[in-house]
Amino acid sequence: MGAIGVGEIVLDCERSGAGPPLLLIMGMSGSALHWGEPFLQALRADFEVIAYDHRGVGASSRLEGALTIAQLAEDAAGLLDALEVDAAHVLGISMGGMVAQELALAHPERVRTLTLGCTYCGGEGSSLTSPEVLARILEAMGSGDREHALRTAWEINVSADMAADAGAYASFLAVAERRAVAVPVIAAQMQAIAAHDTSARLPRLRIPTLVVHGSEDQLLAVENGRLLASLIPAARLEILAGAGHLFFWERPQRSAELVRSHAAVPA
Repeated sequence: MGAIGVGEIVLDCERSGAGPPLLLIMGMSGSALHWGEPFLQALRADFEVIAYDHRGVGASSRLEGALTIAQLAEDAAGLLDALEVDAAHVLGISMGGMVAQELALAHPERVRTLTLGCTYCGGEGSSLTSPEVLARILEAMGSGDREHALRTAWEINVSADMAADAGAYASFLAVAERRAVAVPVIAAQMQAIAAHDTSARLPRLRIPTLVVHGSEDQLLAVENGRLLASLIPAARLEILAGAGHLFFWERPQRSAELVRSHAAVPA
């Protein structure tokens, strides 16, 4: 990772692989490491992969004040400017998918193709995390027991089958140990998510769009993916049966194949 000046802040960014640029926008409480090496490795053969940490995360600038999704989208556009990338394929997941929506709406010329994973648009028909799951998250975050918090996050983010995989959980723990995200930053991200609503503006998009969602997503139910795809003209919907929120951890090769095939679609 390397520090890149983006306006008045610095974003920690890594470029790897070869091919057309692919900007990866991570979700709430995540870092660039949370893409997982199997998924990143599968992408590097076909793309120059650009992965970065949001403000407040890792070696990126400290978070000062509140956050908005639109602000994070301007960070992404500024990063492309700083890297001298005119336009990139864009993949955003969860909160990062919300950022990707705002980026595509504000700067459509910067987005070659758009892939929105396990995300949400707000508005009528959409739904955030259920009260029961949210209560589990808040209890774990406030428990003071880091192991309990991480185990709870793991179980909520993946399918039941994946949650029982000890090796996969060990990989998840290793990422968390390398780059933890502070609770106040997560809280600010949650507030930004709560205010997000692109539903009325999405029909304006004329960018080739792929929507990917796991059928067993506990954080953002699969109905959100269906709604997104219905609002964006000519969007393609891919539901991964049996996968949870972190579908790219559970199906890294299939997820990379979807991004690869979508990027080959003529604009």
